[in-house]
Amino acid sequence: MTRREAIDACLSLPDAYEDYPFDGNWAVMRHQTNRKMFAAIYDHEGRVWINVKAEPAWADFWKSVYPAVVPAYHMNKQHWISIILDGSMTGEEVFHLIDDSYRLTAPGTKRRQPRQQ
Repeated sequence: MTRREAIDACLSLPDAYEDYPFDGNWAVMRHQTNRKMFAAIYDHEGRVWINVKAEPAWADFWKSVYPAVVPAYHMNKQHWISIILDGSMTGEEVFHLIDDSYRLTAPGTKRRQPRQQ
C-alpha cells in the first residue's frame, strides 16, 4: 500500500476528510462531524507509517502478530499504534486497523466514566 492508497482508503469511509495541520508530511484523517483524528499518515525512516487508534488489548495483539505494527510514533502508546507500510501486511489487513480506529473515534463514541458513589 502506498501513501496515496492509504489516504484514499481513509477517504472511502463516510464523513472522512484529509487535513494537514502540521506540515505537508503529516496527512491527518478526520471525521467531519467531530473533527477527531482517526489516522495520521506520514513518511518516517524511509517508509510510510500510519498511526491509528486501537483498544489496548487489541493493540498488544496486533503488535504480537505483525512486526510492522509497533507502538505509535508521537502518540499515546497505550491507545495508538503505528503501522509501517513495508509490504508485510495486505491492504485489507491495514484497512481493518484503519476501520477499527475510525469506529473508535466516531461521533458519539465516548468511554464510560465510573459512577460516583
